[in-house]
Amino acid sequence: MGKKDENSDTKDEQKPTALDDVWAIRPCHLYKDEYDDCTSFKARFHQYFIFGQDTDCSQWLTDYKNCERYHQSNGNDVAAGAAVIKSEEERRQIRLRAHFANNTWEKRKQPPADWAKPLPEWLEKRNENTYLEVKQKELSGLSLPQDEKGSLCAIM
Repeated sequence: MGKKDENSDTKDEQKPTALDDVWAIRPCHLYKDEYDDCTSFKARFHQYFIFGQDTDCSQWLTDYKNCERYHQSNGNDVAAGAAVIKSEEERRQIRLRAHFANNTWEKRKQPPADWAKPLPEWLEKRNENTYLEVKQKELSGLSLPQDEKGSLCAIM
């Protein structure tokens, strides 16, 4: 029995049965919508205007097909799910490339020590009796809720 358990463990290591980043897979209809949008006349005109040529939309269609395969197999087609996750990760890396390449600003590890200090007096005065202040006081329990008849809005 020990050998059988060892063999099943090695099979599990070679071919994963569950995906760690399954949360990254969008609902399948969104991939189809992105593909349809990418191949629309309006999008093609925009692509030609901006880039001088059509962009490749085939990845959206591939992701849609892989997503459908993954969901129709109830998560058993791990290869299709992994392909969608890999595509999402590449898309995310491309989107964040400029952020990571930006060396103009020093990135913070934590917020500033005085991030929650009170607002300046002039800003407190300007915020007086605004709708947001009234609602904030109601939610924090500092004042009673106003009845709907006494509205702060007047139309003239």
